[in-house]
Amino acid sequence: MTLIFKNVNLLESCGYSGTVNVVIKDKTIEYIGAQMPEYNADRVIEGNGNLLMPAFYNTHCHSAMTLFRGYGDDLPLQRWLNEKIFPAEDLLNEERVYTGSMLAIAEMIKNGVVSFSDMYFFLDETAKAVEQTGVKANLSRSIVSFDSNADFSKDLRVLESIDVYKNWNGKADGRIKIDMSLHAEYSNVPKCFDYVGALTKELETGFQIHVSETKAEHEECIARHGLTPTAFLAKHGILDNAVTAAHCVWVSDEDIKLMAKYPISIAHNPVSNLKLGSGIMPYKKMRDAGINVTLGTDGAASNNRLSVLRELQFATLIHKGAERDPSVTLAADMIKCATRNGAIAQGRMDCGEIKVGSRADVVLVDMSSFDNIPSYSFESTVCYSMTESDILMTLCDGNILYENGTYTTIDEQLLKHEAKRVISHYFD
Repeated sequence: MTLIFKNVNLLESCGYSGTVNVVIKDKTIEYIGAQMPEYNADRVIEGNGNLLMPAFYNTHCHSAMTLFRGYGDDLPLQRWLNEKIFPAEDLLNEERVYTGSMLAIAEMIKNGVVSFSDMYFFLDETAKAVEQTGVKANLSRSIVSFDSNADFSKDLRVLESIDVYKNWNGKADGRIKIDMSLHAEYSNVPKCFDYVGALTKELETGFQIHVSETKAEHEECIARHGLTPTAFLAKHGILDNAVTAAHCVWVSDEDIKLMAKYPISIAHNPVSNLKLGSGIMPYKKMRDAGINVTLGTDGAASNNRLSVLRELQFATLIHKGAERDPSVTLAADMIKCATRNGAIAQGRMDCGEIKVGSRADVVLVDMSSFDNIPSYSFESTVCYSMTESDILMTLCDGNILYENGTYTTIDEQLLKHEAKRVISHYFD
C-alpha cells in the first residue's frame, strides 16, 4: 500500500518549511519533500495545508477501566481504590475486559493515539482488541503479592504473565509487545521484586510499575524499608531493566539522580494526578537530569478521558505555573514527550517521528478550524489551541484507522451497543 499526502505542513522541528509531500509505503515513511515523486500510489490525499504530525503514545493506561469512567470521583487515591475500584474490579471477566479495552482503543484512535502501555489483567482480551483494531500496545499483567513465603515460580499471576508473553509478544506484525509488571512497592513483597526482576532480564522485555504516586505511598515505603520506592527498586534490580515508572510525583532529588543512571522512562500523568489530589510531578528536575519523560492518561476511572493531547496541554501549562516560569515547558519539547519519547519508552525505536525511514504513525490535523486560526507556530498551535475534534485522520504503521469521523477497523455502532449492554449488567 502506497499513500501520498500532498501539500501538508510539518512541525517546525521536522526541519521543513512550507508545504511538502509525504510518501508512505507499506508501514514506513519513504519520502518527504517539495517535489511530487513518481509513485504508483494507491491513494493520493490532498492535505490542503493541514498539519501532518506524529501520532501520540500513551505510556500509562489501564484500558478496560473505561467501564469505571465517572465511578468513584472526588476521592483520594487509597479511598478511591479500596472503596470503589478494587470491589468493582472483582466483578471483571473476559467479556467485560474485552469490551472495556475496545472502548478505550476507539477513544484513543479518535484522539490521535496509536500506541498505549497497559497494566491490567485478563490480558488475552486486551491483546485481541489490539490485534483487531490495528493499534500498538505494550501490555503487562499487573502482579500483586502479599506472601513472603510464596514460591513465585508457581504464582498464578506470574504464570499468567509468562503465558501471555509466550502467546502474544511480537504478534500482530510486531504491534503487540508484552512487558512484565508489578503493581507497586506497597502491593508486593520484596521477594517478588527479586523474582520478577530476574524474569524480566531473562526475557529481555520492558517493565511497568507505579512509583511514588502519593506522599503517603512514598513515606510508608521509607518507614517499611528505610528506602524510597525508587531506591527500593534499584536495590532489587528492577531499574536494570527498561522500566516505565508511572507518576513519580513524590520522588526526591536523590531519586532523580538515581533514575538518571538507569534506562528508565517516566510516565507523567498530570490529569489523573490532579484529579486524585496526588500532586504535580517535578518535570523540570527530571528533564534537566536527562530522564526520558513521556505522557500517560492513566485509566479512564481517574481521568476521565484517554487523550494524550489533553495531557500534553495540561503538562505544558501546569509546570509553568508550578515553577513560575513560562519558559520551563517549550512546545516542541512537550510534543516530543507525547510522541517520540513515548515510542522510546515502549522500545519502538523506529517510531514517533516524521522522517524518512520511520514508521508511519501519523495524524492529520485540520488547520482550518477556528481554534487554529491563525497559526504562527505549529508547535504552539498543538500545545495551546488544538482540540481532539481537529484530528481528521489517524494512521498506525501506514494503515488508516480513522478518517473524518469514521473508523476503518471498528464497528462503532456495534461497540456502543455492546458497551451499553455490558455496563447495564455490570453490578447485577
